[in-house]
Amino acid sequence: MRGIIWLRQCGRNLTGLLALLLLAIPAAEAQHWYNRKAEKRIKPAVVTIKPPTDPPAVREALAEAKKLQGQFKDSEALAQFQEILKINPKHFKALCESAVLSVRIGARYSDETRKSAYFDAARRYAERAMLLQPEAGESSYAVALAMFNQATLRTARARLQAFRDLRPYVYLATEKLPKSPEAWQLLGRWQFRVAHYNLLERAYSKVVLGGVPGGGDSRAAMASLENARVLDPKRLQFCYDLARMYHYQGRRRRAIAVLHEAEKIVPTTSDELVVSRLCRQMLKPLVRKDQRKRRREARRQPQTVAVPDSSAARSK
Repeated sequence: MRGIIWLRQCGRNLTGLLALLLLAIPAAEAQHWYNRKAEKRIKPAVVTIKPPTDPPAVREALAEAKKLQGQFKDSEALAQFQEILKINPKHFKALCESAVLSVRIGARYSDETRKSAYFDAARRYAERAMLLQPEAGESSYAVALAMFNQATLRTARARLQAFRDLRPYVYLATEKLPKSPEAWQLLGRWQFRVAHYNLLERAYSKVVLGGVPGGGDSRAAMASLENARVLDPKRLQFCYDLARMYHYQGRRRRAIAVLHEAEKIVPTTSDELVVSRLCRQMLKPLVRKDQRKRRREARRQPQTVAVPDSSAARSK
């Protein structure tokens, strides 16, 4: 009798537990649905870090430097950027522009001592910018430009080491700044120079420097210069560099076509006037050689002799 009563009580308890479970399931689903809706309503806050604003003195100096650059007054513009660096030694734009302007000014001197002083200063500016933003295209271009021009004044060993070391910077510059014609020009120059290593340079690079830098190729160099010309077709220096590459590769008619395009560009600075003269000096002998080649080709072609019609002769 007691066993029957105990079984009835267990059945009642199980029935109550089942009822509680059935009631708890919809409530759990409702709570889960509510939590999901709440998560959708509550969006995480996006924190944006704004770059520090320049003080009024720096903004005025930047505007003046930009104005002077537009007037092709590189020395005065460099002085303005140097004033900015006195106020803020970690100003990224001022460091990059100072490096580029230092290279441009130094390249005008024929004295290697002055050249070296400006190129070394450009390297220091560029390395300071690289410490601030190592993955930026502007700092990469500044470092590569300074190293490339420094290499022109170094010994053969130091020059080859510089060409090896600047490789990642020049490729990063074109990757980060794909619309910068200056970056593509520098890449093309580097590619062409490495592609034309002589036997001693290649042997030294393989034995001492771990191999010839990858990427040196004449076709790639000409393609890089073509990209620079597409981005800035009015730059005489790009035409001159590309025409020289075509000439050295034996593509005389392509070089002539580029130089004819350069004749249509009106130089606006003293530097461009010098480059325009160089383009004309290169064009004249190339045209003469091409004309002689065309005359030889014309003489080699078989001449067709007119044969009289026999039927017409008989009728007469």
